[in-house]
Amino acid sequence: MISILIISTFIAGYLAIAFEHPLRLNKAASALITGVLCWTIYIVQADAAHTVTEQLLHHLGEIASILFFLLGAMTIVELIDSHHGFDIITQKINTHSKSRLLLIITVLTFFLSALLDNLTTAIVMASLCARLLSNKEDKLWFCGMIVIAANAGGAWSPLGDVTTTMLWIGGQITALNIMKQLILPSIAVTVLPALIIARRFKGQTFSIPSINTSAKTKKDGQIILFAGIGFLIFVPVFKTLTHLPPFMGMLLALGLMWVITTVIHKNKEPELAEKFTVAKALQKIDTPSILFFLGILLAVSALQSFGILQQMAAILSNSLGNDYAIGASLGVLSALVDNVPLVAASQGMYDLHTFPTDHDFWEFLALTTGTGGSAIIIGSAAGVAVMGIEKIDFMWYLKKISWLALIGFVAGMLVFLLQKQFLQ
Repeated sequence: MISILIISTFIAGYLAIAFEHPLRLNKAASALITGVLCWTIYIVQADAAHTVTEQLLHHLGEIASILFFLLGAMTIVELIDSHHGFDIITQKINTHSKSRLLLIITVLTFFLSALLDNLTTAIVMASLCARLLSNKEDKLWFCGMIVIAANAGGAWSPLGDVTTTMLWIGGQITALNIMKQLILPSIAVTVLPALIIARRFKGQTFSIPSINTSAKTKKDGQIILFAGIGFLIFVPVFKTLTHLPPFMGMLLALGLMWVITTVIHKNKEPELAEKFTVAKALQKIDTPSILFFLGILLAVSALQSFGILQQMAAILSNSLGNDYAIGASLGVLSALVDNVPLVAASQGMYDLHTFPTDHDFWEFLALTTGTGGSAIIIGSAAGVAVMGIEKIDFMWYLKKISWLALIGFVAGMLVFLLQKQFLQ
């Protein structure tokens, strides 16, 4: 009975998020209410309230690490933008074809997300597209492709997606092997949607925005651009060297950016310098999106703590039996709920005796849960971030992008299976 009540609350909240515009209610409000209600239902029926509180605080630590990471990344990107750093990149783009630009953005997103991570890359590339394109509809299509490419690029790298990182740290996969096994399937996930969307823009052109900046402003922009990108690349290196969570590296990067901006503008008039400060950048970032992310992750963590996700994983295992069918189902499920608890549940259900390190099951799981979230805009951290930046409507994404993401998802799985059949 309680399980039904929590699931019903989650579904009701999900529907409120999906129909944000008809209801005229910000999705952050729906997510926050849903998250708190799910935990309230859980604690009211619990025998030991302190145990539930401990579970909540444990999950809050994990959620906070994601939110602080997102906060830091968005602030650094905003600093680059306020210093016209992205203008330096736009000046290097010498095409006026929208379809060619889409392919350039897709390739950059795919490989950058493997190097940085899919969340940071999605934020950077969405901000870049906002600078290049003036038409709102065009921006939405490009951002949809960015979500698909970022998630696909993150899946084949141990640093690119949090679920792949979890499997790597947990000993289920090794770094070089996962890159070798998933690079081709991940390319397949990206290529088909990119070609279909590129055809939509065939023959269409755009004008690169004119930029009038002084030599001093340009120099400041270059410093902030290279420092910002450099620090973002430094984050996974810092994690590897120190074994601290990624958000610690991001907070260090933000602190260093704060020092750099202070030094650059120390001799300017206070009113002028204030425009370029970190404090000003923090005011500009989309706080409601961060609160939305908090709410949806709280709701999902309640389902996990109550054991509902583990029950669903067990039902899938018992009813499907086939390793690949289980992996595909978990991938589809990751579009509806966060892929992190799904992978965590899988790691708890199947130990290394059942599926040893670098087993096909773990590789396939990394692919499906990493790319399945692209099917729905709130199915991945990259999707949530881009949704906040460009104010993408949930239903618009569902109608226009979801089917493309699913085509790529199926193509990636087929390439993985063919690769296992013929190349090994």
